[in-house]
Amino acid sequence: MAEAKSKKFIDWNVLSRVLDLVTPYRKKYYSAIVLSIIVACLVPLKPYFIGVAVDDHILNFDFNGLQKVIIILFILLIAEAILRYFLIYTTRLLGQTIIKGLRLKVFNHYMRFKLRYFDRTPIGNATTRTITDVERINDIFAQGLINIVTDLLVMTAVLIVMFYHSWRLTLVCIIPFPLIIYFTYIFKEKMKGAFRIVRESVSKLNSFVQEHVTGMSVVQIFNAEKQEKLKFEKINAEHRDANVKTVLYFSIFIPLIEITLSISLGLLVWFGAKGVVSEWATLGVFVAFPLYLNLLFRPMRQLADRFNTLQNGMVASERVFDVLDLTESIPDEGVFAPSKIKGAVDFENVSFAYDNKNFVLNDISFSINAGETLAIVGATGSGKTSIINLLNRFYQINRGSIKIDDKLLQEYSLEALRSNIGMVLQDVFLFSGSIKENINLRDETITDEQIFNAAKLVGAYDFIMKLPGGFEYDVMERGATLSMGQRQIISFIRALVYDPSILILDEATSSIDTESEELIQSAIEKLITGRTSIIIAHRLSTIQHADKILVLDAGQIVEQGSHEELLALNGFYKRLHDMQFKPKKTA
Repeated sequence: MAEAKSKKFIDWNVLSRVLDLVTPYRKKYYSAIVLSIIVACLVPLKPYFIGVAVDDHILNFDFNGLQKVIIILFILLIAEAILRYFLIYTTRLLGQTIIKGLRLKVFNHYMRFKLRYFDRTPIGNATTRTITDVERINDIFAQGLINIVTDLLVMTAVLIVMFYHSWRLTLVCIIPFPLIIYFTYIFKEKMKGAFRIVRESVSKLNSFVQEHVTGMSVVQIFNAEKQEKLKFEKINAEHRDANVKTVLYFSIFIPLIEITLSISLGLLVWFGAKGVVSEWATLGVFVAFPLYLNLLFRPMRQLADRFNTLQNGMVASERVFDVLDLTESIPDEGVFAPSKIKGAVDFENVSFAYDNKNFVLNDISFSINAGETLAIVGATGSGKTSIINLLNRFYQINRGSIKIDDKLLQEYSLEALRSNIGMVLQDVFLFSGSIKENINLRDETITDEQIFNAAKLVGAYDFIMKLPGGFEYDVMERGATLSMGQRQIISFIRALVYDPSILILDEATSSIDTESEELIQSAIEKLITGRTSIIIAHRLSTIQHADKILVLDAGQIVEQGSHEELLALNGFYKRLHDMQFKPKKTA
């Protein structure tokens, strides 16, 4: 498909979609086109009046008339400068306005994607498409498409005036034009393929840098600097080679245009001199034609840059539109949107596979009454986290049904569903910004008092107030300036301030030291009272008071019941319990 596209002189489908981006900003776009037309009409007037000055005034020693022509030329020069200023400003403004809306559209599209997309897509790809590729689309309007239109209009206007002045000389001068058309076509084809490789190499670079900066501690701990450096050198070299190829094509194209111009000038001098001698061409025309040729070939030289920019932008556009065309979002067709739910949960014969082949949950069925606490235990990979991912509709189930308050999850709007579910994960993610912003996630409806009360409830208020700036303390990217336990506690506060009807704790105390765990354990007991709670834990001491405990193994429920009931079964749960609480032998 990509090869088929690359053989087209212009991919009209992509160009049509790019032009559709202009629709909300028609006035700016039309203004740029009008300015282009006016500039194109003014450009050939300067050499025309120079020819008039030679034939009608200089040869006739008419200095008064010459002064008038000079004034006209000066006015044309000022007018063209002013119009070009407004043309450049308008096209740049149009480009920036378009990409502002497009970048927001791409980012919002990403936020609706299923987590499955991010599971299999390098983060650098998303970064490149949202930032770098969208910026290249700006170049289409700011430096590419409209400038190409302007250049073509200028060339057309110059040719019209040249034919008006002398059709014979014009025909002679444009003899090399088929060569230019051929060179331009070859250049365009080569550049399109090269730019596609450049964009792919940029994605690889972004992915590698993002991943390795984030995981730099692992690289340093295992002394892997040398290996990773060599790998980065290889990726960087690929990026260099891709760019060098574009430079090679560009450096060949420009000299070819210069050679073609020289051929035209040679033909002009030869036939133009004969024309002056034979009197079928005036001296003024002979003087004006080199200026016309310069005006004609200057846009042709610039076409290399223009096509360079346009091809880069078109390739980037394809990549951005590929993202926008993806149907990776969770269907959000539910209309049921209660402000509060009771929290009764029912899983009925639920089966799920991340890849639609290898099932991680098989025929899971259980129920939780509103206000009850359900604990889920099992070995790593048994499907515990998959259950809460499905409850939040991060993924779509393959078979079965999930209900909350006797309504299918699909009947809820995603916003209503997720606003009623609070989560504290084992792997805490904090954003760059203050502690306060990481708690309320910039939701202005959450008051400082709510944040302070939640912090006090989990015993975190004092430690936060001791930090420089208190709740305004900047945690830096991913919470780098805080310990793992501190980050976990902040994520706990984050869940509490939203006052969810269903509270999910996924190994919520796994990264907290014993002292901190004791502080928040009593708070957890208060919070789960009257609230549906789902607790995933390896440490069985934290779930003994749960109303119901599910024991998972290989994606199936092998046991369920209360702590005492499961111990009495003397099965899987009993073995887990004995392993954790069996006294250690002393030497």
